[in-house]
Amino acid sequence: MRRLNRKKTLNLMKELDAFPKVPASYVETSASGGTVSLIAFTTIAFLTIMEFMVYRDTWMKYEYEVDKDFTSKLRINIDITVAMRCQYVGADVLDLAETMVASADGLIYEPVIFDLSPQQKEWQRMLQLIQNRLQEEHSLQDVIFKSAFKSASTALPPREDNSLQSPDACRIHGHLYVNKVAGNFHITVGKAIPHPRGHAHLAALVSHESYNFSHRIDHLSFGELIPGIINPLDGTEKIASDHNQMFQYFITVVPTKLHTYKISAETHQFSVTERERIINHAAGSHGVSGIFMKYDISSLMVTVTEEHMPFWQFLVRLCGIIGGIFSTTGILHGFGRFVAEVIFCRFRLGSYRSTSVPLPDGHTSNHLPLTPANSSG
Repeated sequence: MRRLNRKKTLNLMKELDAFPKVPASYVETSASGGTVSLIAFTTIAFLTIMEFMVYRDTWMKYEYEVDKDFTSKLRINIDITVAMRCQYVGADVLDLAETMVASADGLIYEPVIFDLSPQQKEWQRMLQLIQNRLQEEHSLQDVIFKSAFKSASTALPPREDNSLQSPDACRIHGHLYVNKVAGNFHITVGKAIPHPRGHAHLAALVSHESYNFSHRIDHLSFGELIPGIINPLDGTEKIASDHNQMFQYFITVVPTKLHTYKISAETHQFSVTERERIINHAAGSHGVSGIFMKYDISSLMVTVTEEHMPFWQFLVRLCGIIGGIFSTTGILHGFGRFVAEVIFCRFRLGSYRSTSVPLPDGHTSNHLPLTPANSSG
């Protein structure tokens, strides 16, 4: 009885077989079919490799929402070198709430040499080339996001030559915490002092001949410091053509949450427009000589997430490639054989066209002449 049940189960499984086996004696092979099969296998192998490369790759997903965090502080990371001695310049922030943030809270004034060493010049040249490519190809920003890593350094390399030249510039570097409102970070002549109606700088003791606001921005960013990220102003260098010259940078800051497989951080992206002009009160160009960075905070927040193709989706796409190529090449091969058979049949019929044969009684016969195969019968 058990053997009978096993036999019934086996027969049932055979009836459910969706892949019936054709005896080898019933299978007809051809050179055209082999050629099509070779092309199909080659195409499948190529597309499978390409699909695997797509599966290994990742992409960045951008989501936008309203930034509801308006109580926290905004961090500004600064590394700027000005071609003036440190005792002549001062840096601070004044926002729309009339809140003054003095540079003594987090900025360091370091006497340095303004001209770069050969190694530093090469670093700056490469950074400027990257900035130019980023302006032309915005998709490279995704590559920078994916390659960002907290331990990766993009700062200016230290000076390798032991120059005996005395320092002629001031490197202002460090960070400040400001309110999340529009503000103005500026570097101008004289140290900043608090004032009941705002703030002022002690510029009266500095002669105009010593004014030189040629500067180099080695780094400027907002939010959490991520060394692997290249910001729009990194590597910027401006040379002043006049003592009384104003450099202005208008910055729009966008809060950004970055989530990749390497890091998860809250930073800020920003766009910038530049303007520079010579201060000449007689010609109607008013203002104060210096470097002014006016920033505004966007009300939108961007969430950038690195995504990866799921494994099940990779399998579905792979099955679609294999099955689709097999089906498509089979259809094309069958259609090609059908067209070839039609053409060859017409060619054969044309070679056996009917001919007129005279008969003894004066009539003609339109029957086809007997072929050797027919005459043998």
